[in-house]
Amino acid sequence: MAKLHLVKLSVGSESVATKAAWQAEQMAKTGAEPRHVTRMWPKRAAELLQGGSIYWVIKGNVLAHQKIIRLDEVITQDGIRRCGIVLNPQLMQTVPQPRRPFQGWRYLAVNDAPRDTTPFVEGVEELPIELQAQLANLGVL
Repeated sequence: MAKLHLVKLSVGSESVATKAAWQAEQMAKTGAEPRHVTRMWPKRAAELLQGGSIYWVIKGNVLAHQKIIRLDEVITQDGIRRCGIVLNPQLMQTVPQPRRPFQGWRYLAVNDAPRDTTPFVEGVEELPIELQAQLANLGVL
């Protein structure tokens, strides 16, 4: 069985830093790994659990990803079963890859995923997205 990824909009995130800060705040409150709760359970869960990641679209570009650790059943206050995608806390930055807005999440083939650049480190200044894209096109990033 082949590995598969997800791609998801990170609504409200302005940058990888704000995504990391929000997740750190949630981890401090819960004492658990970061997770993203989604309405639908992935039909291709077994492939995601073969080392897949969730790739985050921030401000119109895929900018980072996190490894998927497991999928947990979450029963929300309204009694509905949902999927909690439990993530490794380490955000890995990627070469910017433009994405149009969409709802929910989409599967992402391994060959279509953007290349990794560096692990996110709090306090290290991020380059502007446009500059990252230009550097990637030149093969520098």
